[in-house]
Amino acid sequence: MIDIQYSAEVRAAKDAGRPVVALESTIITHGMPHPQNVEVARQVEQDIRDAGAVPATMAVIQGRLHVGLEPEQLAALGQAQGVAKLSRADMAACMAGGGTGATTVAATMIAARLAGVEVFATGGIGGVHQGAETTFDISADLHELAQTPVTVVAAGAKAILDLAKTLEVLETLGVPVIAYGQDAFPAFWSAQSPLAAPLRMDSADEIARAHAMRRALGLPGGQLVSNPIPAADQIAADELAPIIASAQADAEAHRITGKGVTPYLLQRIFERTEGRSLTANIALVRNNARLAAEIAKALLPLQS
Repeated sequence: MIDIQYSAEVRAAKDAGRPVVALESTIITHGMPHPQNVEVARQVEQDIRDAGAVPATMAVIQGRLHVGLEPEQLAALGQAQGVAKLSRADMAACMAGGGTGATTVAATMIAARLAGVEVFATGGIGGVHQGAETTFDISADLHELAQTPVTVVAAGAKAILDLAKTLEVLETLGVPVIAYGQDAFPAFWSAQSPLAAPLRMDSADEIARAHAMRRALGLPGGQLVSNPIPAADQIAADELAPIIASAQADAEAHRITGKGVTPYLLQRIFERTEGRSLTANIALVRNNARLAAEIAKALLPLQS
């Protein structure tokens, strides 16, 4: 039996039929240093409240799945050492062993499904890594989107990835990729990319209706809502391209592979943009949280 612990706020929201938005916890444990990690996590939660929904930050603490964190739990997680980074492959093992782990996109979607939460806000999803034709390095996030019925609001896929191949895999897996308010697929720190998004929707209501229709049709999986970073907060793609290329060359030279690739590249890009990439990252996460709250509110009257 799964041991799920709801925070008081999330429990009250579920009992009252209020909209809830899932949040991941790797931004707290692996995304940025303390105390900024806790400050940003609290700000994102407050953005969701201010938009009329309730935040549910997911985490595994001593083997128990937490749906929503109490303030003291969030603060403790922000300073905890040795916290596992959980995806589909290792979530069950962590819980069965009484461990503590932060949820990635895939694990957060699993937790949201178990809790009956249908909308999730994150920064950017994982995807197909550069050189995947030889390394086969493809994020579990893509397969999770194909099988778990959660609408995920992100600023596209992380710009360090092969965005074109990521879109191809999502298409093959039958995942709707929706650009919010524009025709182009956003590129995480940049609002635009040369790639066209398969779908465009201009309102939270439209996205919520599409989610509800997928449920009615019995289609597995969720939706990826690609929400561009606000123009005032973005870093232009042509400025980022040589920085990303240089960071990738460094990773290859140092033989960085597997789960180590993404944090290595993000740190290199942080250094070479003098911290602007992290500032942009915070802005886009907050922007995604606000849109996710609007979608959750619009979805509430459509739930069966």
